[in-house]
Amino acid sequence: MNKGISIITAGALVLAFAVAGQAASQGAAPSAGCIMLKTVAEVEQSYTTDSGETAKRLVPAAKVVPGGEVVWTVTASNVCDKPADNVAINNPVPEHMSYVPQSAMGPGTEIAFSIDGRKFAAPEALTVRMDDGAERAARADEYSYIRWTFTNALQPGSVAFARFRAVVK
Repeated sequence: MNKGISIITAGALVLAFAVAGQAASQGAAPSAGCIMLKTVAEVEQSYTTDSGETAKRLVPAAKVVPGGEVVWTVTASNVCDKPADNVAINNPVPEHMSYVPQSAMGPGTEIAFSIDGRKFAAPEALTVRMDDGAERAARADEYSYIRWTFTNALQPGSVAFARFRAVVK
């Protein structure tokens, strides 16, 4: 099994690339190409089903105006022949967008947030230092990154996903 942690950064509207996975058991240098990421931006669209009911589906986000909500989905595929342990995805909240509170999800992941791209924590643990030196709780619209850490190894050939919503400022 791969040891250590693989930190993967995703971003942009559509992104697919190979990133580093950890090699062998002695903390060797990362072996490139084990985890493939694809990030897709979509919007919810309402439609009428054959039975006349209204339902929603995700469609590619071709044009989104201020106030519009985008659903970001990152898929992570293990393309190696060994399980990948301790995989984490760091995803920036896109510039000119605000994270929608409680929208981050990813089956089998622990989710943390950051306001500076360095320190990650649960929302209730994030604070902002104000000009007068006092601290206050960080607001969701101040989150700059989201981190999903997979709690189990990604098996060879497996695909996992993480998702969040953001509003265009």
